[in-house]
Amino acid sequence: MLTNLHIENYALIRETDIGFGSGFVVITGETGAGKSILLGALGLLLGQRADTAVLADKERKCIVEAQFDIAGLGLQPLFEEADVDYDDRLILRREILPSAKSRAFANDTPVQLPFLRRLGSHLVDIHSQHQTLTLADSQFRLSLLDTLSAPVGKASALPPYADAYRRYQELKRKLEELTSAEAQSRREQDYLQFQFDELSAARLEAGEQEALEQEQQLLSHAEAVREGLANAAAALDDDSEQSVLARLRQAKNSLSHVTAYYPEADALLGRLDSAFIELDDINGELQRSADSISYNPERQQQVDERLALLYRLEQKHGVDTVDALIAIRDSLDERLQGIASLDDRIHDLMEQVDGAFAVLQQAADALTAERTRAGKLMAKQIVPLLRELGMPEARFTIELAPTPTYGPSGHDSAAFLFNANRGGELRDLAKVASGGELSRLMLAVKSMLTSRTLLPTVIFDEIDSGVSGDIAGAVARIMCRMAEKLQVVAITHLPQIAARASQHLKVYKENETDRTVSRIRQLSPPDRVNEVAVMLSSDPPTPAALQTAKELMQ
Repeated sequence: MLTNLHIENYALIRETDIGFGSGFVVITGETGAGKSILLGALGLLLGQRADTAVLADKERKCIVEAQFDIAGLGLQPLFEEADVDYDDRLILRREILPSAKSRAFANDTPVQLPFLRRLGSHLVDIHSQHQTLTLADSQFRLSLLDTLSAPVGKASALPPYADAYRRYQELKRKLEELTSAEAQSRREQDYLQFQFDELSAARLEAGEQEALEQEQQLLSHAEAVREGLANAAAALDDDSEQSVLARLRQAKNSLSHVTAYYPEADALLGRLDSAFIELDDINGELQRSADSISYNPERQQQVDERLALLYRLEQKHGVDTVDALIAIRDSLDERLQGIASLDDRIHDLMEQVDGAFAVLQQAADALTAERTRAGKLMAKQIVPLLRELGMPEARFTIELAPTPTYGPSGHDSAAFLFNANRGGELRDLAKVASGGELSRLMLAVKSMLTSRTLLPTVIFDEIDSGVSGDIAGAVARIMCRMAEKLQVVAITHLPQIAARASQHLKVYKENETDRTVSRIRQLSPPDRVNEVAVMLSSDPPTPAALQTAKELMQ
């Protein structure tokens, strides 16, 4: 629960420090004194966005700090997830700087606003006058039923439905994407098949382009190559005595005659012999190569045509090697096979979607059944509360109807049908309930939710608007019953409600030298009697009002 609220430089509040007790706390004061300013400051700690317009002194920062007792709320996992130190005494702090920057802290650890919002949803339920309008919102009505339908401390049937809905939507999205891809692929299939067939028909082989280009060079210069080889062979050995081999033979013969007289010549003869053998072998190779070279116009045409095909395909596909063309061909083959398998994949996914939809239907039916039971229970419990709140002839019922589609919150729409008068037609409460009736309806709803939400603190901002007299006393009794289970803070103008509080805070304005400021103080028992009397009559209160105030507070 909320135990302390400290505010500095926020709107009309220069600085204040407020202690809150358990049970029923009321805050009173004249209109415009700054009661709702307290809620605005508290809202900053619960994650609302900051605005420098709230800075009374534009040169100083605004500080809002609150302490909460959170023992037994089971919030440790939330703190661990945010890497924030946990303590049963929670201190939240928010600072708004003149530069418009904002800082937030939880137990002196810097935190982000999403963490404050998540944490705040477990700490405080702030009900303002305008929240009664949410009774007209179908989503709010469904959330009420879901809260009432679940056993205390346990989840409703909504989470399983939400899981089934997310699963169904995810599969349906995948099916839509695959179907769209299949349609696009079908449009491209003919072109892809043409490209693949063209590359496949080319019978591409790795490295063939280089080999063909070499052969093309040879065929283009066949005569010159053959003539060069033949001339080289003739230079080595022909019928003349001037050939290299003929001269080597002569040199060998000359040396062979002197080896007997000059032994050193034997080594030279061996070297000449080796040279003769090597050159003779080269000569033979030259002659065979020359004989093998011939101009073949048909082969040259084949090579030219094959290279032209390769060059054309490379230019078409923006590459410069046959290996790259082969890679493109293989990629096209894979894409075509993928298109061929799309039908099977779509069929499998359609079966998954159908299965997920069946699960969704079952979860939606379970959710509807649970909401139906909760609606009957809510109608049964709320009517006595409405009678207690001054509507003895009130009738209330809840009707569920299926929505055209399945949504994140189910397959239901909820109508809250109401009539405060005997014999009147039950109609949607948003059309037949007055402002005061809506306020009492919301109070009854909040009272029913007390044991379900497990929130330690609920704050009512003038929920008593439009009620008075005996009805105001009934509102006070209901708030007191709620305060037996949780901390109830009520901002009120009604003396009947203020008189029943266990703690009474008064907000008032004072004029200082340079500005008007709001202050708040806790009233002592005698001061409380005087304040309730003022609310009953005037300031100063009449003796009759003082006596009535004492009677109300007994």
